[in-house]
Amino acid sequence: MRSFPFLALAAAGAALSAGSLTGCSSLQSSDNFLGVITPYRVEVVQGNVLTKEQVALVKPGLTRAQVRDVLGSPLLTDTFHANRWDYVFTIKRQGAEPQQRSVVVLFDGDKMASINAPELPSERDFVQSIDTFKTSRNAPPLALTEEQLKALPVPPKPPEPAASAPEGPIRSYPPLERS
Repeated sequence: MRSFPFLALAAAGAALSAGSLTGCSSLQSSDNFLGVITPYRVEVVQGNVLTKEQVALVKPGLTRAQVRDVLGSPLLTDTFHANRWDYVFTIKRQGAEPQQRSVVVLFDGDKMASINAPELPSERDFVQSIDTFKTSRNAPPLALTEEQLKALPVPPKPPEPAASAPEGPIRSYPPLERS
């Protein structure tokens, strides 16, 4: 009869631990806890960001070094398929949709033969897709238009400096070589 309270205590402990584990798993699957606490999630970026502008610069006939200069080092190179470079890019950022793209470059010897690229975003589109700021960014333009340049006042000319006397002692040095 003495084991009965021990069994009740063990059952209560098991229920409590199961409830706490359920709470942990629901915290991992949701973005916030009770609408107040948002767990920090590490941003995971892997691979090379390739844009339309970069891929447009790569044409068949370029050497491996030239392709590497434009696109960067490939994420995957296979020793069994030395004529193939794989550029894989993935990003998982809190507040933005996860993205994954793959570009395959094929070579014939040292020259590029072809590139297989899906529809890639432009650089501006890519930056907008990962921008998680909720506020509006109305930054002023950094360059003036022709009308704005003409409307600027003409700066006054600075006064010409008067010839000043040399400062310090005046020295006369003998010639370095005898004539």
